[in-house]
Amino acid sequence: MRPSRREFVKWITSSGIALSLSRLAPAEELGFVARETLPGRQQWNPAATGRGRIDGVAKVTGAKLYASDFRAADMPGWPATTSHAMLIRAPDATHIHTGIDLARLSGARKPTVVVTAADLTRIGARTPEFYAGDLFCPAGKTPLYLGQPVALLIFDTFDAFDQARLALRDGAFVKFGKKTGPVEAPDYGAYRFTRIAGPTPDAPDVYSPLQDGWVSPERVPKTNQRNWAPLPKDSAYAKAATYGEQIRAELAADNPALLVLDREFETQSVDPVFLEPECGLAWYDAGGRKLELVVSSQSPYEAAESIAHLLGEARAPFKPAHINAQFAYIGGAFGGKDHTPFPLYVALAAAFFPDRPVRLAHDRYQQFQGGIKRHAFKMRTRIGVERATGKIYAFAADHVLDGGGLANYSDAVATVSATAALGIYYVPRVDITTIALHSRGVTAGSMRGYGTLQTMTALEVLVDEVAAALPLDPIEFRRRNALKPGGRTIAGNPYTVSIRTPEILDKLEMHPIWRQRAEEKARGQQAGLLIGTGVACATKDYGTGADGTLGKVEIDPQGRIAIHCDHVEMGTAVGTALANRVAAHIGGVADEVTVAQIDAFGALALITSGDPYKMDQATQDALQRNSRWVPAISTATTASIGAHVGTHAAAKAARVIFHFGLWPAALDLWRIEPTDPRASKWAEARWQNGQLILPDLAPLALPDLAAKAHEINGVTGAMTHAFSRWAWCEASFLIDGTAWTAEIDALAVRRGAGKFERLERATVKFPPTENNRIGTTYGSQCGTLVQIELERATGALKITKAYSVLECGKALVPEVVRGQAQGGFAMGVGYTLLESLPLYEGGPGDGKWNLGQYVIARGSDLPLHDLEIEMLPPVRPDEPPKGIAEVVMIPVVPALLNAIFDATGHRFHALPVTQSEIKRALS
Repeated sequence: MRPSRREFVKWITSSGIALSLSRLAPAEELGFVARETLPGRQQWNPAATGRGRIDGVAKVTGAKLYASDFRAADMPGWPATTSHAMLIRAPDATHIHTGIDLARLSGARKPTVVVTAADLTRIGARTPEFYAGDLFCPAGKTPLYLGQPVALLIFDTFDAFDQARLALRDGAFVKFGKKTGPVEAPDYGAYRFTRIAGPTPDAPDVYSPLQDGWVSPERVPKTNQRNWAPLPKDSAYAKAATYGEQIRAELAADNPALLVLDREFETQSVDPVFLEPECGLAWYDAGGRKLELVVSSQSPYEAAESIAHLLGEARAPFKPAHINAQFAYIGGAFGGKDHTPFPLYVALAAAFFPDRPVRLAHDRYQQFQGGIKRHAFKMRTRIGVERATGKIYAFAADHVLDGGGLANYSDAVATVSATAALGIYYVPRVDITTIALHSRGVTAGSMRGYGTLQTMTALEVLVDEVAAALPLDPIEFRRRNALKPGGRTIAGNPYTVSIRTPEILDKLEMHPIWRQRAEEKARGQQAGLLIGTGVACATKDYGTGADGTLGKVEIDPQGRIAIHCDHVEMGTAVGTALANRVAAHIGGVADEVTVAQIDAFGALALITSGDPYKMDQATQDALQRNSRWVPAISTATTASIGAHVGTHAAAKAARVIFHFGLWPAALDLWRIEPTDPRASKWAEARWQNGQLILPDLAPLALPDLAAKAHEINGVTGAMTHAFSRWAWCEASFLIDGTAWTAEIDALAVRRGAGKFERLERATVKFPPTENNRIGTTYGSQCGTLVQIELERATGALKITKAYSVLECGKALVPEVVRGQAQGGFAMGVGYTLLESLPLYEGGPGDGKWNLGQYVIARGSDLPLHDLEIEMLPPVRPDEPPKGIAEVVMIPVVPALLNAIFDATGHRFHALPVTQSEIKRALS
């Protein structure tokens, strides 16, 4: 049941380096293999309700789970002593960097090794394309951004490291010369999304991104700026720009039939403030040319490939022959540990200090200085609404994102924020421009909400203002304009999942917070308080448009179940979700669950090539002729995909085990012949309390079925791979003479106690590459009501009551869904009222920020006993789970802003809205 991690599966190579990837498990007084997986039923008893967490006991008892927990002594086969490293970062990005002065590190505080840009050049290290830019700022150049690393110091002992860390905290030892001003670099991406609907909702669009493709403006010659004008006429961009300018001209015209509002909105840079700062442990066995790593990452596959690229052409002895990356549980991420360059520096620390395990760990100061941030936005929005009908006629917006020093995901955040800028609404004429700029700020990238938090906040505040100006009840205005099933998004495509906006709006309208708002306002006047109620509703996509996932399920003769998955646990209970979703198919709670594991799927023998986001149909058609090829093998656990994507492959594997293992076993035990009509009624069978039930037949216990499945050499294990590009792949396989079709693209099965064998797929349908023109087809909705009290004299704000209603399809772990909504509410409060980071000088890049200056929401800021979360039931029993981790945060922010307006009569168009700003508005 527990596959050995001492015999690594070399199922992929990169840059001539063999890669193996596995999940690291709790470090206890057990052998490495024995503690590789979390226990299931032994320490977790969800009964029939699915309550509890499969990792709960390990977490609350303090088992070693996270990367920061581990030292070399915890790793079997490693040297026992741990050395320590620290990154030195530039607190200035406007002067030439001249080097570092380590004179203050004399005696015991002196580092054993100092690594700089010159050393990377010397050994032939390469920067992976995604992280383009100097990994260390070379002496003689101006840092690309505040907080750019300039050196890596390695210390033989912890005492030396600890003393040096304190001595270097002021950053004054990083030296600078001539002032140059900030480095100018091209923008990270710029796009224009324009849609003009046909004369009727069912008619083809006149123009849309789906029909005509995504377009970008050309750069102005000799500058890095983009030219948003329609010219030149022969460009693909010109058509969109021409239609876009027509929309803007209509909004600018003096048309008494239209209510037109033109507003600007600004959001700030913030830090994810996840619980565990980034951390890693590495050991380079120079004699064996083997690099071992322990890191936590939302993107294990990418992290290992990037490290292989980094050292793939390094000179001997710095190039390893084998990299084994082991991935620990993540102590929080919120997107900030997705495609972070931190694992690269962990690998470099080991490479430059061979044969000694090295630990590189951020403290909170360093995490503020170097960790990925949320993009600051500047937005201008124009909206035109028909006065007679209260329907939105046209919408135009311009978004400018500050991407900071490295490109990271700025291009993708820009596009997602634009395609989501209409929120829950349908608008027939839309024009949105978006541009992500390089700056000297700390790098911005993936963070919960991923650009939609910014644009939908601006939208929902504007919608409330429109409703007040018409005038029209805010919920009624939203209802009139909500996107209906089959309605087209800004990209020109419909959603392919349920749209629950009408139900959510009805719930909001009927809730006592909304119905009693007038009485509450009157009560406040009598008590000398300002009371306000705010509402907002949002939708958020889940998925990236190129999601790969791996799953493996096994059952032994005693009915014990093991599940293995490549997706990452970062506080979202993906392990528990896996166990619950698999149990629905094969009737039992898993005894073992491993996550962030990739080396357990060698039997599939997968290969991949090309970029799934940019690939054309002809290329995909040619590549898929190879039955081992898939568009992407394993992708990051991000974009709210844990439940929807992360559990998908394992669920499909469980179905194969049931259909070709447990069901034939059941027929054998029931003595039902294959020709009996009941033999084909497997879809009517149900699991109840660990027993398989079919009317008029004796219930069969799972252990009995498992034993029989092994006895008759039925399928007792299955591993699958699946790919989604806004729709799932589909393939057919021949199993026991039956054509089996499922939403997977690769399958291997084990019979009895045998080995896994890969099955050739007979046919395969990958989602068409034109789906890359879609903004999204998957979405969840959430609405929020907030009631606040304001003290007129001080501006002090108290949230007295709140209610969020959401839909998530099938809730695999309802308590976790509710917890995500509660956590999202807290993050929304912090973003609205408290959190802010200066972008440049005086901001986190100077290395002096910690939680003393940066205030996050605390219990006293929240309505701990008056926050109600409601989940809509699935639209049908078999509705797949949806991703909700982000959407539950988004409406909290505009609902708070709308409540503040309701209380004060003042609209705020920049975040955060602090107590001092409220006091100033009231005075």
